[in-house]
Amino acid sequence: MISLLFHAVIYNPIYNALIFFIDLFPSHDAGIAVIIVTIIVRVILFPLSKRAIQAQMAMKKVAPEIEAIKARLKEKPAEQSAAIFALYKERNIRPFAGLLLMLIQLPILLGLYWAFTRAGLPVINGAILYSFVHVPDVVNMHFLGLIDMSKRNIVLAFLAMIMQFIYTRLSMGPRGEKTAAEASFSNDMAKSFDLQARYVLPLIVGVIGVTIAAAATLYWVTSSAFMICQELVTGRRFHGSK
Repeated sequence: MISLLFHAVIYNPIYNALIFFIDLFPSHDAGIAVIIVTIIVRVILFPLSKRAIQAQMAMKKVAPEIEAIKARLKEKPAEQSAAIFALYKERNIRPFAGLLLMLIQLPILLGLYWAFTRAGLPVINGAILYSFVHVPDVVNMHFLGLIDMSKRNIVLAFLAMIMQFIYTRLSMGPRGEKTAAEASFSNDMAKSFDLQARYVLPLIVGVIGVTIAAAATLYWVTSSAFMICQELVTGRRFHGSK
């Protein structure tokens, strides 16, 4: 059941989109097809991305109130958590919007990985092509003539790590100065998440990028670049609306 759902909703549409764009361009460059498919996916996910940015800005805005709750209920962790989530609910803040966005991308990455390493590209499986998708005469697996999309590529992995770091830095803003009251920040969930998102997540992205096909890594690089541009445009508008 899960396999059928994955193929119907994720893999088959991605595979058909890749073949469609490979056939569309004279160079038949699989890397260019990956970039175009990534941009389409990001446009589709834009409403969710927008809500994630709004949630980030809203959480920054209520941060002083959160700190007040923590100080008031520091000896009652259960009540502290309940009060914080009650505040989020009252202000209509969805603190896990960003996590949801990331989880949605995992099946897409798996779909790209499967298309380039398990489905046999450049050999094309015509059995799963939609009626309007034509089989190209050739599939150029080397992006810009340099990077084999079916192989691992350390340069793309490093670039994916850097792009993730830049996006996280833009979306989360600079870290605040530590005070004496924050001496035990390592035990604070929010600050621990902040630290992991800024530094650990980009490192994880880089490590994963070294182990998977370059097509999936190129997806992450393009996706991060799209989100950086989105943050510079949409994020500034939200900053200005405070």
